[in-house]
Amino acid sequence: MGDVSLRDHFWERPLADLSRAEWEALCDGCGRCCLHKIEDADTGEIEDTNVACRLLDCSTAQCRDYRHRKAFVPDCLRLTLAILDDVPWLPETCAYRRRAAGKPLPEWHYLLTGDREDVVRTGVSVAGRVVSEDEAGPLEHHIVSWETRSASPRTGFDIEPPDERRRAQDRKAAAKKAGARA
Repeated sequence: MGDVSLRDHFWERPLADLSRAEWEALCDGCGRCCLHKIEDADTGEIEDTNVACRLLDCSTAQCRDYRHRKAFVPDCLRLTLAILDDVPWLPETCAYRRRAAGKPLPEWHYLLTGDREDVVRTGVSVAGRVVSEDEAGPLEHHIVSWETRSASPRTGFDIEPPDERRRAQDRKAAAKKAGARA
């Protein structure tokens, strides 16, 4: 897509065959990996929040200093093929997760459409839907479910719905919250 270091249709290759530039270009820019998660100490279940890392621009879902992020956020995760299987909280729509499972990129992915804003138009991006950790307060007050639709009414793009495991987690979390209110 204009960068000579990127091979044609590199996203169709096995992840292990990608160059560093191709690996980085695979990211759709949704910003979900830059949000804080809460892990239940008893069950190990992971809850999503709408609380963003302090470096994430909440209006664009882009890191303000991606190249130097580890200097400012030491526990920022650098996603690599070696740890991909150890990161269960990546969304179903994540290009890395999909390609590792042998699935194609979602049809709204910018590498297919040529438009980086399609991730926002489909509702997959967190742009404009999150708050910075510097302003959020307790994470427990910011638990969310990033539901995706089977097709976006705004674009018509198909969005793969969450898998059954995620739906079960959402039901369990809702039941747990309802029990806490009683």
